[in-house]
Amino acid sequence: MAVLLGLVVFLYAFSSVRNAKRIVSKPHVEFIGNKNLFITHEDVSKLLIQNQHYATNESKEILDLNVLETTLNENPIVEFADVYVSVSGDLIAKVKQKMPIARVVSSTSFYVDSNGGYMPLSKNYTERVPIVTGFVDKKDLIRIHEIATKIQNDEFLKKHVVQIQQNKNNTIDLKLRQCSFVVKIGDLEQLDKKINNLKAFYLKATKDKTLNNYNTVNLQFGSQVVCTKA
Repeated sequence: MAVLLGLVVFLYAFSSVRNAKRIVSKPHVEFIGNKNLFITHEDVSKLLIQNQHYATNESKEILDLNVLETTLNENPIVEFADVYVSVSGDLIAKVKQKMPIARVVSSTSFYVDSNGGYMPLSKNYTERVPIVTGFVDKKDLIRIHEIATKIQNDEFLKKHVVQIQQNKNNTIDLKLRQCSFVVKIGDLEQLDKKINNLKAFYLKATKDKTLNNYNTVNLQFGSQVVCTKA
């Protein structure tokens, strides 16, 4: 029995050593979720290889997976990455990209992602999301994130809102597709009520064919919608 146990331990140790010395292949990249690639398979492979020169054609015992994973997670387009080596020696990187929900247009344009963070533009793909103009600080995206999330999750807003304007006093205005008027949201208190008022106004004005009769639609007065005619 002792001899058999010793043999099992020896074979396990031998197998582990052989597995550790298995040569790792070129990176195999899998994207999770969004299929629109802001960062490509080639970009990820280059990051892995450039930041750790022995990422390919080296043994698993040499490969530092933590370094490779950290390299990908530090990329501002990546939400999270998981890097591991399969039993067969394949280096696999599973990558989830950030999801942009608004695009800030300024001297240094960028996206606001679904978590309210900064995301750079991509040369590979441009997401169709509302543009953001006005007074926007990359370090303070709380209000932009809140209104952009509301737009992203509401079918009416997602269809019609094309621009978010943040004013100097941090109030919010919206511009709608094919409409000349400005929607004045103000602060984001009672946002649901304001949006419901906007929908009611839009439906009535569409029915009456009066959408183009207004310069402003002001939602800052509780249950009232105060409009200024063109």
